[in-house]
Amino acid sequence: MTSIEQVTAPGATKVFDVGIHEKLPFGQYAILAFQNIFGMTGMFVFPGIFGRAFHMPNEQIAYLYGMIFLVSGLITVFQGVGFLRLPIVQGPYVGSFIGLLVLGHIPGIGLGVAFGSFFVASIVWALLAIPIRGLSFLALFGRFFETSLISGVMVILLMMQIAVVSLPNWIGHPHTPGFPSINLLAGFVAVVIFILMTLWGGKWFRRSAILAGLIVGTACYAGFLPISFMPVVTAPWLVVPRIFPFGFGVRLDAVMVFLFVLIPSSISSMALYQVVANWGDEKITPLRMTEGCFSAAVGSIIAATVGTFSTTVYPDNMGMLRSTRVGSRYGTVAAGILLVVLGSCIKFDMLLVLVPTVVLAGIATVLFGIVMVHGIHLLTGINWSDRNLIIAGAALMVGLGGLFVEPETAKALPLTIQLILKQSAVTGGITLLVLYWLLGDKPQRQATEDKVEVKPQSA
Repeated sequence: MTSIEQVTAPGATKVFDVGIHEKLPFGQYAILAFQNIFGMTGMFVFPGIFGRAFHMPNEQIAYLYGMIFLVSGLITVFQGVGFLRLPIVQGPYVGSFIGLLVLGHIPGIGLGVAFGSFFVASIVWALLAIPIRGLSFLALFGRFFETSLISGVMVILLMMQIAVVSLPNWIGHPHTPGFPSINLLAGFVAVVIFILMTLWGGKWFRRSAILAGLIVGTACYAGFLPISFMPVVTAPWLVVPRIFPFGFGVRLDAVMVFLFVLIPSSISSMALYQVVANWGDEKITPLRMTEGCFSAAVGSIIAATVGTFSTTVYPDNMGMLRSTRVGSRYGTVAAGILLVVLGSCIKFDMLLVLVPTVVLAGIATVLFGIVMVHGIHLLTGINWSDRNLIIAGAALMVGLGGLFVEPETAKALPLTIQLILKQSAVTGGITLLVLYWLLGDKPQRQATEDKVEVKPQSA
């Protein structure tokens, strides 16, 4: 095991005007809560896309919205007043979304086995996050994700895999209403509103750009194909969580896929915990960081049990902390409470269900592209030696190539291989980590291989 003492250097630069443990006037909590929620991209996009991908009824999709709001809110509150005690907002994790989406569509697995395997993997993740005498198994993986080469390529691999739910769903299918002109128009209007408010809306309207895009895009779609609000009117007020609503089953290969997805989330969260602590000029101990990861893992267990996605730290909300300079953890606790309240109301969840898939997919196309470019940006400072070119190039091509394996070829392979081929983050990620471990530039090696001597030219 590797000590997590090595990754917790105390903060040096204070950014916040309102400190982490300072309280605010009551009215400001509501403003901060709504701003934090409007900045949570996946909260408004992932449940709708996921439900439509499995042709779920509106009531089931509303349930998905309610559960991700509830779980995100509970973990946000718990991390604000419990173990971690930092202004951290939790939202749906794209890695678990992708894993459930892909595994749920594989014949012989389905959503029951996918969520059951996700549940078991979450328990293992929680066990790995428990600190034992100041040590953590999770920190063993941290050294890989500290380098921009690993983190940047991993982001690109994830976005490669999720691209299938963006532009294709925006265009739609020939047998669906609105194909293709209304679909393209409604998604385009949503994207335009989102871009306008993001770039020129100022710091206040920028946070509601996603919600505004969804509302205007939905209104445009409804202008051609009317949307009935009767499901909202007839829906009950409160949602009742259900235990394993999609069934329960476990496969070892699926558990391994989810472990590979969940553990990197914990490693990246530790780095973000440190950043926020630095902004508040507060030293964060190894115990607090590990407890933060443990609470997120417990949240993942709850999420798998009630049938939703795991959560992770949202960089968008961290950006809001930086821009407002308000670091009070009670502000994010207010956001968590509001998430729980909204998620508990089925009528609110049903309103989100009415947003057409094409509008969600239009917004998702831009948002996923932004995330991919962020991954590319992480690679700009890399010293592109021959070793790093081989590591990154091989990982990207293995991850991308697996998505294009012919269905007949895939069916002839063992199920475990079929599962891995559909996960570019797994095939490319394993290739990336193995090659980096074998070939990655070490300081001494780099000094020897990359040094260029310039000798004076003889007269």
